[in-house]
Amino acid sequence: MELQYLYSASAEKLEKTKAFLAAAGLEYDEGCSFTVNALDDGEIIATGSLDGNVLKCIAVSPLRQGEGLSATIVTELRKAAFDKGESHLFIFTKPNNIDMFEGLSFYPVAKTRDALLMESTRGGCEAFVSALPKREGICGAIVANCNPFTLGHRYLVEQAAKECDWLYLFILSEDKSRFSAHTRLELAKKGVADLSNVIVCPTGKYLISSATFPTYFIKDKTFAEDIKCDMDIEVFTSRFAKALNITKRFVGTEPNSPVTNAYNERLKLLLPQHGIKLIEIERKTSNSEPISASRVRKLITQGNRSELIPLLPRSTMDYIDKEFFEK
Repeated sequence: MELQYLYSASAEKLEKTKAFLAAAGLEYDEGCSFTVNALDDGEIIATGSLDGNVLKCIAVSPLRQGEGLSATIVTELRKAAFDKGESHLFIFTKPNNIDMFEGLSFYPVAKTRDALLMESTRGGCEAFVSALPKREGICGAIVANCNPFTLGHRYLVEQAAKECDWLYLFILSEDKSRFSAHTRLELAKKGVADLSNVIVCPTGKYLISSATFPTYFIKDKTFAEDIKCDMDIEVFTSRFAKALNITKRFVGTEPNSPVTNAYNERLKLLLPQHGIKLIEIERKTSNSEPISASRVRKLITQGNRSELIPLLPRSTMDYIDKEFFEK
C-alpha cells in the first residue's frame, strides 16, 4: 500500500477519487483543499479529504474494510490539518458511522435523523458554551452573520431586546464571508454598545451555515437544506439554548431570500418542540427596500458611498470608510 497526497490534483487523479466515492454512495466536495488516497497496485482502496478544519469524503473499499484504513486516512488528515494550524477538527457524517469515528477519537456534538456532527476535542462544545456569560430571567437569541453589521441588524436587535431581560446576539465565527469573523464580531459589538441587555458572542465552530455544512453524504440533494437546518437547530437547542436558558429566538422577515425564508419556516416548525418561541420581526427598510448586508456589499463594490450612509450605523460606516474609501 502507498499513500497519494493531492493538493491541486490533476483532472485524471481527481476523477478517480470521485469515481471511488461515487461507488461508495458519496460525492466529492469541491471545497476540499487536500485529499489523501490509499493505493494498492495503483487503485484507490481508501480516501479522505480536508476542508479547513472539517474532515470530509472518507471512504474505504468494501473489500478492504477491517484493515485499519480509516485510521490511516484520518491520521494523515489530522497531520495535514495540524500543519495548517488546525488542531480542533470536525466531521459531518451519517449517524450510523458514530462507532467508527468514536474509535478514532471523535466525540458527538449533535445528531439528527440524517446527520451526525462530531469533534476531535472531548467536551469541546460544552466547554465553549459554559464559558459564555449566563444570565437569569427571560433570555432570547439572534444568530446572524452580520456581513457587515447594518441598521437592519440594529433594528432587529433593538426590537428583540425589548422582549427579553437579556438578548444574546450570536455572530457566526466561520471565515467564509467578505468581512472576517473578527471584524464582524467587533462591528456588532460597537453597533449595540449602548444596549445594556444585549450580549454579543461568537458561535465558535458550532453553529453552522450553508458554507460550512457539507452535502457529500446526502443522496437526495433536494433535502440537503432541510438536513442542514435540522442540524443547526439541534446544535442551537441542545447545546446553546439549554445551557443559557434561551426561550425565544428572533429573526427578521426575508422577502428577498428564499433559502433564508425556508430556514425561518423550519425554525417555526421545530423550535417550539424544544420550548423555544420563534418571533419574526418585520425588516427595516430604506427607500422602500429592505436593508440587507448583501445590498451593502454590492454598494461597496460599486464604490457608491453616498447610498451606504442611510444603511449603516456610524461605527460600521467608519470602518468601511477606512477600509474602502480612504485609500
